[in-house]
Amino acid sequence: MATVFTKILNGELPSYKIYEDEVVFSFLALDQVKLGHTLIIPKKEVDHWIDVPEKDYLHLQQVALKIGRAVQKATECRKVFQTVIGLEVPHFHLHLIPGWQMSDLNFAHAQRHSPEDMKQIQKKIIAQL
Repeated sequence: MATVFTKILNGELPSYKIYEDEVVFSFLALDQVKLGHTLIIPKKEVDHWIDVPEKDYLHLQQVALKIGRAVQKATECRKVFQTVIGLEVPHFHLHLIPGWQMSDLNFAHAQRHSPEDMKQIQKKIIAQL
């Protein structure tokens, strides 16, 4: 069964794309824990991170380094938090979240931003890649 992420990959749902190659796709999370909150997913539909083929997982982490550095420059945050939770969508996804303090990693604070804010941070991150 196709997940919401598969629908994004297939162009059936819109997204604020950050990066794409033959193995991974990256886009802004719809609910932003902090503005700049970015997801990276493998194009292969795999539920649990330990089931991602090793070559694809290592590639995803290499891409995460590049995107994480871009998120840090674009948001001027102290750190970029990286987390894998994945209960809400059964498709492995890596969260990159700008952070200044530990409470910035609280998903209860996630909120939707205006399309203008999302487009602005999208452009800032992409410009840093």
